[in-house]
Amino acid sequence: MSATHEVFNQVEPLVDYNLFAGNQALGAALKFNAPALNTAHLHALGDTLGSADMQTHARLANVFTPQLKSHSRFGHRIDQLEFHPSYHALMTAATAAGLHGTPFSAAEQASGHAHMARAAAFMLFTELEPSILCPISMTYAVTPALQGNPAIYADWAPQLTSRAYDPALKLWKDKPGVTMGMGMTEKQGGSDVRANTTQAVPDGSDAWGQRFKVTGHKWFFSAPMCDAFLILAQKPSGLSCLFLPRVLPDGSLNQLVIQRLKDKLGNKANASSEVEFAGATAWLVGEEGRGVPQILAMGTMTRLDCALGTSALMRQALSIALNHTTQRSAFGKKLIEQPLMQNVLADLALESEAATALALRLARSFDRAATDEHERVMQRLLTPVAKFWICKRGSHFAQEAMECLGGNGYVEEGGEGVMARIYREMPLNSIWEGAGNIMALDLLRALRKADAAAALAHELAPAQGMHPALDHLAASLPTRVELMATEMEARRLAQDVALAVQAALLAQTAPPAVFGAFCDSRLAGHWGHSFGSLGAGTDFATIIQRAQPH
Repeated sequence: MSATHEVFNQVEPLVDYNLFAGNQALGAALKFNAPALNTAHLHALGDTLGSADMQTHARLANVFTPQLKSHSRFGHRIDQLEFHPSYHALMTAATAAGLHGTPFSAAEQASGHAHMARAAAFMLFTELEPSILCPISMTYAVTPALQGNPAIYADWAPQLTSRAYDPALKLWKDKPGVTMGMGMTEKQGGSDVRANTTQAVPDGSDAWGQRFKVTGHKWFFSAPMCDAFLILAQKPSGLSCLFLPRVLPDGSLNQLVIQRLKDKLGNKANASSEVEFAGATAWLVGEEGRGVPQILAMGTMTRLDCALGTSALMRQALSIALNHTTQRSAFGKKLIEQPLMQNVLADLALESEAATALALRLARSFDRAATDEHERVMQRLLTPVAKFWICKRGSHFAQEAMECLGGNGYVEEGGEGVMARIYREMPLNSIWEGAGNIMALDLLRALRKADAAAALAHELAPAQGMHPALDHLAASLPTRVELMATEMEARRLAQDVALAVQAALLAQTAPPAVFGAFCDSRLAGHWGHSFGSLGAGTDFATIIQRAQPH
């Protein structure tokens, strides 16, 4: 064809940049929560994850999705998955960064901020590609829970905390590193795991303790190529937690049958499956009949990752929107110079920084809860609050950020096509490990078990007198917490606790322009039902400049 037009006013993709260096909100949150933390490894990781090569791996892992191979070419049942090489490249990078069980190694624990360092790295990796982090997150959550069976933990801990990745389906002791998953939900129950029907019958004992034969199913069984899983099954004494490996100690495959893979809205690089246990072999972890508390201990850690993950997706969506509007022109000037666009971008920046502040404040409690009573209470209180509010805001945030790109944001191709992937991913963290109602109910349970009102008042005290709207909200919360709101009010209480803690954190970590605009909009009511309705007196330039990815 002959040339018909000149291509101009198109945007250069956001590539080959350091994800950590430009993230001032993340840097401020780390300095506040872990001032002694050496961030050199985060600078190095941010440089790697922002590269064109890693972005290509992220795209390919989502385009060429996992494929189920139920049988070998000779007709033997194998129940294995095939992944694109980019999936394995991403998994290698994630384990090398210590995002799975590594924080529970003795060396990491000695640092005093293993979970905080891991949380920041997890957020950086989520900006690149979130879906492969499902098995990574589950391995992180399962590692301490496995201590409920000391014999198994002694055998598996070196590989669980190793920074090596080996995708081969073989005996754990022949691998440099392993991953683990969880199996809880069934067709009839969903979040109501007490309705589970999977049965476990005694099968003797050995060096790993009480052994069982398990028959039943799991309706959502993510990452079925993990080396082992903690599952829930019914016994006469009640629902119990069991350790179920893919490969048994004698080298044979366990009776775990993958029925099919889920066709999901997003999270495409990660394989989620439906499985049957046809007399599979498993070992008891923890006390018989106490499977739900054992599993909930893992859920607390994966809920942290949901809050971290959504915060990171917000940051990446904001970075892409800023990159686009800084380069793209419309109606005679750059989009970022248009007043309405400035309002939208500044509003998104406020939400992103507040989410980052709350998620990392929660991560701090995981480093200190064992020795600090206030941190223990805040961990219990903030886990459902952060999971509820941050994840609930994610989908709306992604839609507004996508709108900054117009039609370019709605396509799957190229650098800006990442926005479509983020949009599809956003609902997952809100649903996974307990949707909004489950989190609100969990908040009510937390209020009944600790002096939450006093702990919350202590948490908010540093910001007292800094903004009248925050003072008003903070003054009302102790009474509401003491009254332990009814279920009808639980969502509103979770929202208000989240906003109050976010505001108090921003008062201590962000410039006055950010803190003031957040309180004016979210707490004082000078805000609409959509992003981009900040008051005209907002310092838009300062807020936007602080959020720029470069």
